[in-house]
Amino acid sequence: MDRISDVVVTLVCWFYFIFAFLLFFSFFYLAVFFFARDRERAFQYLDHLFFKGFFWLLRTLVPRHIWEIDRKIREIHGAIIVCNHLSYLDPLLLISQLPQNKTIVKTKFFHAPVFGWLLKVSGYLPATTEGAHAKRMIAQVENMGSYFKNGGNLFVFPEGTRNTASHLGDFHRGVFKIARMYRCPVHVLSLCNSDKLFTPGKFFFNTRVHNHIRMKSIGCLDPGVDAGRISATALEKKVRQIFESDGSCMEGGR
Repeated sequence: MDRISDVVVTLVCWFYFIFAFLLFFSFFYLAVFFFARDRERAFQYLDHLFFKGFFWLLRTLVPRHIWEIDRKIREIHGAIIVCNHLSYLDPLLLISQLPQNKTIVKTKFFHAPVFGWLLKVSGYLPATTEGAHAKRMIAQVENMGSYFKNGGNLFVFPEGTRNTASHLGDFHRGVFKIARMYRCPVHVLSLCNSDKLFTPGKFFFNTRVHNHIRMKSIGCLDPGVDAGRISATALEKKVRQIFESDGSCMEGGR
């Protein structure tokens, strides 16, 4: 009986994902696909609205989980955002906060029916530079300069995978090379306790625990200030230092 709320909330969330898309959002995506001047930007905004609705529903259904989202995150424009990664909810939460966004997605998702099409049109980047997706990745990186100038954000999880350990794993350096190439700010975010709501390896939401989910801005680096002299390695080191000094979730403050 104790699991009933977990099951009900999970089913309602899946109902939203399937039927809110099919019965409502799909018509807007199709209209945008055929008529929008900037199809990619319009798709990103629809993605933002879709997941904003999802998290409104989730907060309503699961009141024991308190959400604290730093308002400064919504004001970030034309930047790379790096964040620790605890749960499948994390990228969805960032999309719900950022109207214009891109991220790096596992290549297998680009092959999924409908979802893969949405990823491609929204301008998300495949996680590989090999095979059929190589041209897409290269084209996206080459166009990133104008994307940043127009206020777009690229958010990434530098460890490349979920990590619920009390210490940071190895970083992928590619995103820091992009930051150095285009001299765009790098905002560092700390995310806490999203894994207690949706635990890796579990299918059902954990609705019964009292939990405080926090996402806050803990630092910003600007490679442009150094006129391109700062290396990708140095950027990576500075980001790691910010996480280790201010990212309390990574130091056992979960």
